[in-house]
Amino acid sequence: MTSVPGPVDQSPPTAGTVHTVPAPDAAQSGWSAEPPVGYYPVPEPDRLTRLVLRIHERSPRWAVPLAAVGCVGLGMAYALLSNPTHADPDAAPTCILKLTTGFDCPGCGGTRALWYVLHADLPAAARHHFLFVFSLPFLAYLFVAWAGNQAFGWRLPELRISPKVIGGFMAAWLAFTVVRNLPWAPFTSLYV
Repeated sequence: MTSVPGPVDQSPPTAGTVHTVPAPDAAQSGWSAEPPVGYYPVPEPDRLTRLVLRIHERSPRWAVPLAAVGCVGLGMAYALLSNPTHADPDAAPTCILKLTTGFDCPGCGGTRALWYVLHADLPAAARHHFLFVFSLPFLAYLFVAWAGNQAFGWRLPELRISPKVIGGFMAAWLAFTVVRNLPWAPFTSLYV
């Protein structure tokens, strides 16, 4: 019976010796010594990127949701202060598409709809931009779920919106944009 040298039969390594494992041949292992075609090394971040990353690391969890609330609040304040329902059609600022072509753009009526929503007049808001009013509860819930998770760690049920639903909404928005610009009898009621 022959024995194969194993851990028991080998002498322990002496101090100062380095055991190395030979690297496998590149052709045998399938790995090439050069990076693959199309490989780009990760660039070092520039000064501005490093500054933004440092600020992000040092800022509290609630800073980003608070900034988002501030932006939404500024939009609401603009709608309330400008009172778009009593402005002239060509008053500044105006929609450049409507000013040049006379057509309602996909967002036309959104500011007026927001003004009516803030005054709790949902029928008038829907008259100016139905899809905006329809999407507000979903957008509000998505924001509260995201901001609550970011700021306080709340785990609200996620509103899972599939790409098909988003595509359907975008198609409905496109159809709404086309239909509201048609000059015939039932569609002229959608013109704002």
